[in-house]
Amino acid sequence: MEWRVETLNAAVDAELEGLPVDMRAKFVHIAELLQTFGPFEVREPYVKPLGNKLFEMRMKGRDGIARAIYVPASGRRLVVLHAFVKKTAKTPRSAIRLALDRAKGVL
Repeated sequence: MEWRVETLNAAVDAELEGLPVDMRAKFVHIAELLQTFGPFEVREPYVKPLGNKLFEMRMKGRDGIARAIYVPASGRRLVVLHAFVKKTAKTPRSAIRLALDRAKGVL
């Protein structure tokens, strides 16, 4: 049984739509890797653990760097909670807080 990558809601869909085209393509590629091989086989440079059961998909494009924070959920699902263009060296705490807040309905 394959894993499934899904978005939490329309707000996350809009965040993904707001990413540059090349970064959206990278997101799709990483999501396909996760669905095919599962979250335990896909590692850096594609994904990285953030702690608190959160992981990030790491996308790089011509316009910079983007991240999509996701959480494993029941039923072999990976739920994307937040997507954004990264402007600092570290993932902003505000992005992690937002993802954790959104994760409350999933975990």
